[in-house]
Amino acid sequence: MPDSPAAATQRARVRVPLRFPDGYTADAELVTFHGLADGLEHVAVVLGTPEPGTTPLVRLHSECLTGDVFGSARCDCGPQLREAVERIAEQGGVLLYLRQEGRGIGLYNKLDAYALQDEGLDTYAANAALGLPEDARDYTAAAQMLTALGIGELDLLSNNPDKADQLRALGITVHHRVPTGVFATPDNVRYLRAKVLQTQHTLPLGDLTAYPPRT
Repeated sequence: MPDSPAAATQRARVRVPLRFPDGYTADAELVTFHGLADGLEHVAVVLGTPEPGTTPLVRLHSECLTGDVFGSARCDCGPQLREAVERIAEQGGVLLYLRQEGRGIGLYNKLDAYALQDEGLDTYAANAALGLPEDARDYTAAAQMLTALGIGELDLLSNNPDKADQLRALGITVHHRVPTGVFATPDNVRYLRAKVLQTQHTLPLGDLTAYPPRT
């Protein structure tokens, strides 16, 4: 992973009013880019305006078709996306929507991993059983996007310490890592526990005990 990723540039900006199923609305600008390291079509969602002297709130949100679009209860991605848009709009900042389905392994492989999870493997062991990385995500493109937007310092809305570590290694100053809410269901509690125990996500295990896993 390079310490100083190559420069990317803004390609276009377009206003897009957002509306969520619960009725929440927000005005956003969607920004596209030239020169991203992985060649994928990542998008920055610019929300609100930070007060002078304050740090923008940023979330790196990995694409999740099943959770973001179809409302799957097997993960917490959809509720995290909804929460992030509102919190960033209030404080001012950016949501980077990154085309990294299934922690970077792709949609079909993610669904294959789901089948293995149904047989008892956790989310990381299922990826490994398929011969795939537990987490294949690289945030070089995210650092390029932030730099192109003029953001060199931020508060990171994330439970995942690896996101902050990678951004710092890529030259972005992360002042604080702000945890998201806990969006547990009987269908995702094993998944959330695995994230806490195996990759040190900042989710309180105590809050997960109220949701016995579905068998």
